[in-house]
Formats: sequence, C-alpha cells, structure tokens
Amino acid sequence: MILDPVILARIQFAFTISFHIIFPAFTIGLASWLTVLEGMWLKTGNTIYKDLYQMWVKIFALAFGMGVVSGVVLSYQLGTNWSGFSDKIGNVLGPLLGFEVLTAFFLEASFLGIMLFGWGRVSRKMHFTATLIVATGTIISAFWILAANSWMHTPAGFEIREGNILYPTNWLAVIFNPSFPYRFCHMITAAYLTSSFSVGGVAAWYLLKKKHLPHAKIMFSMAMMMAVFIPPLQVVLGDLHGLNTLKHQPVKVAAMEGAWETEKGAPLRLFGWPDSVNEKTLYSLEIPKLTSLILTHSWDGEVKGLKAWPKENRPPVGMVFWCFRIMVGIGGLMILTGILAAILFMRKRLFDTRWFQRWCIALTPAGFIAVLAGWFVTEMGRQPYVVYGVIRTSEASSPVLGEHILISLMAFVAVYTFVFGAGVYYICRLVRKGPIASQKDSTYGSHGLEKPGLV
Repeated sequence: MILDPVILARIQFAFTISFHIIFPAFTIGLASWLTVLEGMWLKTGNTIYKDLYQMWVKIFALAFGMGVVSGVVLSYQLGTNWSGFSDKIGNVLGPLLGFEVLTAFFLEASFLGIMLFGWGRVSRKMHFTATLIVATGTIISAFWILAANSWMHTPAGFEIREGNILYPTNWLAVIFNPSFPYRFCHMITAAYLTSSFSVGGVAAWYLLKKKHLPHAKIMFSMAMMMAVFIPPLQVVLGDLHGLNTLKHQPVKVAAMEGAWETEKGAPLRLFGWPDSVNEKTLYSLEIPKLTSLILTHSWDGEVKGLKAWPKENRPPVGMVFWCFRIMVGIGGLMILTGILAAILFMRKRLFDTRWFQRWCIALTPAGFIAVLAGWFVTEMGRQPYVVYGVIRTSEASSPVLGEHILISLMAFVAVYTFVFGAGVYYICRLVRKGPIASQKDSTYGSHGLEKPGLV
C-alpha cells in the first residue's frame, strides 16, 4: 500500500500543484492591483502610488517566475506519471492548454519585460498599457486552465472512440461546460481576496511598526475596501457554485456535508468526525434543516447521502469534509474583517487601532489557505474519477514502479523546499525594505520618456 504507484502519483501531483496554485492565486489579483496603482499615479500625480507600484512589481515578478517554474513541472508529470490520462484525454485537454500558452502566457511574458524594464525606455501610457495587458493575460490564463479543469468535473462536448479515447465534438460545449462559469468566477474572486489580504497584512505591519505610513495607509485602505465588498460577493458565488455541484456531482456535496443517509430536512453539520468504516458522522454539532434550505431552498428538501452510492464510487469523506470547513471558516473571518474595517472607518480609527492591525497581520496567509482548502475539496471530491463519471483515476496512471515515484517525490520535496523557500525569503526581504519614496516626480521628460538614472 505504501508503494502503490497510483497513490504515490496522486500525492506527488498534489504536492507540486499545491505549490503552484499559490502563485497564480497571488499574481492574478496583484497584477490587477498594480494596474490600479499605476492608473492612480497617472491620474493624480501622487508619487506614493508610483512608489508602491515599483515595490510590488518586484514581488509580482518573483511570484510570477516561481509560478511558471512550478507549472512547467506539472506538464512533465502528465507524461511521466499519468500517461494514461494524456493518451485518453489529450485530444480534449491538449488544445485547451495550448490555447492558454498562445493567448495568455506569451502575452504575459512579453509585456512583463516592459513592466519591469520599461521605466526610462517607453512612455507612461505605453508602460500602463503593458501593465494592463499583463493583468488581462493572467485572467485569460485562468480562463483556459479553469475551462480544462472544469471539463474534467463536468465533461461535455465529446465522444468516445477507439475503445476509450475521448475526442471533442463541440468546442464551445467543452470550454463552456456546465461548471466552468461558476468555478471561473469563484477562483478569480478568491485570487483577488488572496492578494488583498496579503497587501492588507503588509500594510498593517507597517502601521504597527510606524514605518512608511503614507504608503501603508493607502495600501491598508485599498485592501480593507476589498475586504468590505468582495467576501459577501464570494458567498453568493460560492452558493451558486454549490448548487451547480449538487446538480452534477451530488456525491461530492454529500461528502462536504458529512451526510450518509438520504433525508428530507437535512441538518447542517457544523463540526463532526466522519467515520467511513461505520458510515456515520460522530460527535456532530448540527443546525436542523439548514443544509436542505441552503442546497434546495426548501426547509424539507431532500439531500442524498453517501450511502446512495457504492463505496468504490465515493470520495475520501474526511478530507473533503474538513477542507470545506476550513475554506468556509476563513471566508467567515474575511467577512468579519470587512465589517470591523467598516466600523473602524466610520469611527475614524482605521489606521490607529493596534489590535485590528495585529488581526490583519494574522490573516495575511488566509487567502492562500482558503484557496488550497478549496482546491482539495474540488479535486479530492471528484475521486475516484479523473474525468468525472467517464475515466477512473486508476485507469489514467502510468505503468511505473512505486519506488521510482517515491524517489522523485522526495527529490521534489527537497528541491521545492530550497528553491521556493529562497523565493519566499527574498519576497519577505522586499517587504521589510518597503517602498522607496520618490523625492520628485521627474522620471519622465517632456517627450514622455523617463530620464536615465532617475528610476
């Protein structure tokens, strides 16, 4: 069991993709925020916005680079550990991933150079356009990746030929599959929350230490504005996503709720301990009928339990159950943060309330944790299928020895710990250094070009 190649391949892919997803989750929102910063600088002439841009664009570039490196590894794993997956599904997913490279990655990589090295070489408008294009590219990239991943959950627009090979028959149905719109909006919003709480945590640390106060106040106010409006929107999007999941993957919802029996007026289990052996949730703390109300919009609506499916078709209940609660719990903390920020703003105490600053510092990694927990729910809830209802995970693995996968997994752990540990350390150094205040906004000459040596 320890050297089961399918389990080890799943662990290895989960490890590498978990490292990867935290970087896009950060850079998607950060790229949009950089666009806002540069736009505000061009509109107001306030050099504080420019200082913040020049600080955070370095962090963006580093996170973007680590995201690219970790993403390349995943494509190789599809060939080494999941050759069955590539063989059976490559006709559908291959073009989608190719579209992502052609329409997004090349776009981001090209204009990222202007973002980083264009000061003093291009006009203000050209530089702002480059930032806007990179921000758009991150969203386009997310579009294609989530279209591909959503198709694996709600496959559509394909047919099976030559035994068990999938071929696309309708590309619009493949791309805009039933779960894609909900998952795309939910993930983009999660990325914005991840970035805003990261920026808010850094700003709170500056305020607490009384460093870079003009810059910290702008960062903090913008981050808290996001905290006020975006978490409630995410609740609405999450509810729509949950209803879509109930329609297309009801067994995943049953695992998320820890529901074993099909029942009307199903309670909401706040906490408990799913026991897969005895098929019950122990020590359950419940709110009567609330799950039925949330999922069916009726107090007496019927919710299917896990026993409605054979054991071999159920996902790992405990992991899905607890990761879902971590995600929802963090979402609740984000909503609370927005409420507290609004109250402190109205009392004119937003920038000098030390306990709230400590609170925001503690929530700096909240978005990353919520994103990881949400993806664990999504991917483990799909098991035992790699394409839901069509191809099982065991059919998609490569005929390799478990010992070889274990060795490569240990190598990944060692290399990732060193490389990404160094990257995170450097990001922390940039944060500690903080923005460098401009003495005078004379970086552009009369022809719109930066003067050399004043960057």
